[in-house]
Amino acid sequence: MTTPWGDVAPARFPADPRDRLRAWDASDEYLLAHLAAEGVALSGTVVVLGDRWGALVTALAAHRPVQITDSHLAQEATCANLARHGVGPGAVRLLTTQDPPPDRIDVLLVRVPKSLALLEDQLLRLAPAVHAGTVIVGTGMVKEIHTSTLQLFERILGPTRTSLARKKARLILCTPDPSPARPANPWPYEYPLPDGIGPVSGRTVVNHAGVFCADRLDIGTRFFLQHLPATRAGQRVVDLGCGNGVVGTAVALASAEAEVLFVDESFQAVASAEATYKANGVPGHAEFRVGDGLAGVPDGSVDVVLNNPPFHSHQATTDATAWRMFTGARRALRPGGELWVIGNRHLGYHVKLRRLFGNSRVVASDPKFVVLRAVKR
Repeated sequence: MTTPWGDVAPARFPADPRDRLRAWDASDEYLLAHLAAEGVALSGTVVVLGDRWGALVTALAAHRPVQITDSHLAQEATCANLARHGVGPGAVRLLTTQDPPPDRIDVLLVRVPKSLALLEDQLLRLAPAVHAGTVIVGTGMVKEIHTSTLQLFERILGPTRTSLARKKARLILCTPDPSPARPANPWPYEYPLPDGIGPVSGRTVVNHAGVFCADRLDIGTRFFLQHLPATRAGQRVVDLGCGNGVVGTAVALASAEAEVLFVDESFQAVASAEATYKANGVPGHAEFRVGDGLAGVPDGSVDVVLNNPPFHSHQATTDATAWRMFTGARRALRPGGELWVIGNRHLGYHVKLRRLFGNSRVVASDPKFVVLRAVKR
C-alpha cells in the first residue's frame, strides 16, 4: 500500500498464504492521501476507529495513534504488522470498543464498520472527547456508506458531507459541533426471548452494539436452540463464536453442573455473552474469553463444541473462518467429543466435517438450516 509516509505491506491475521484477500483497500489509501493533501496536523491525539487489519495505524505509527477496535483478530494483525515494519509495540495504543476512550481527541479517523449500531455506539462514546478543533474524517467503500451513515455523524458529531468517489471509495468529512444535544446511548440493548425454545424461553438477552441480530433472536439460533445436545454433569462445553451467549446460556440452564466456555473474537460479543449469562442468574461455572477461536484451549480438553460459524469477513464471503473453527474444535475435543454446527443448507458444511472428522450426521433440518453433528474418533 503506497502512502504519503512510505509504502507499507500489511497482512491479515492469521497469516494464510492461500488467502488472496488484502489487508487494506482503496478507502484506506484515500484517507491517508487526504490527510497529507490537507496538511492535517497529527501531533495531537490521533484516534483510529475500526482499523480492520491495522493498515491505517501501521502507516501512521510515527504519530503514535490510538487504535480502537471490536476485533481481537484486528489487534493481533496490528501487532504483527507493526513488528513486520520494525515498529515497537509501544508506538500504537491498542484499545477495544469496551475500553474507556481517550479524554481528548484531536484527529478522529473512522473506518466505517458493517454494523450501523456499532458506529452509533462508538461515536456516542467518543463524542465527549471531541472539541471544536478536532479533525474528523471517515472512510469506506461507496457500498458501505449510506445516507443513514452520514445522518449518524451529523446527529452525533456535527455537520457532515461526503467527498467525490475515488476508486469506489469515499470520505466522510465532519465538522465537529462540541455542544450538540446528543441522544442517549441505547446500547447495550435487552429483550426477552420468546417461548418454545427450551430452557431460555422467556429469559433475557443482552446485546452490545454490533453483535449479530442485536435486537431480536435470529431464526438460525432459534432453530439451533430447539435441537441442542443433552449435556452431563462435569462436561466442558464451548459456545464457539458465542455472539450474545444465548446458546451457551441455554446449556448452562439445562445442566447446572456443566462447565461452559464462551469464546468469540469480538469484544462486544463476549461482553454481551457475559451480560446475558449474569442477567439470568445462571448457576454453575462459566468462562468468557476473547480470542481466535479455540487457540489457547488445551488439546483434548473439551466434550462438546457448539458453533454457528460466520461466512463473512467484513464484506467478503469466505469459509476460512468456519474451517479454522472446525479444525480448532477437532483439536480441542476429547476422543468421543462432539462438534455441533448449525448453518445455511447451501454452505455444505457436511463436506468439510466429513473431510476433517471422517463423519457427519444431520441432527435436524428445515428448508433453510441444517444442524450437523461430528464425533472425534
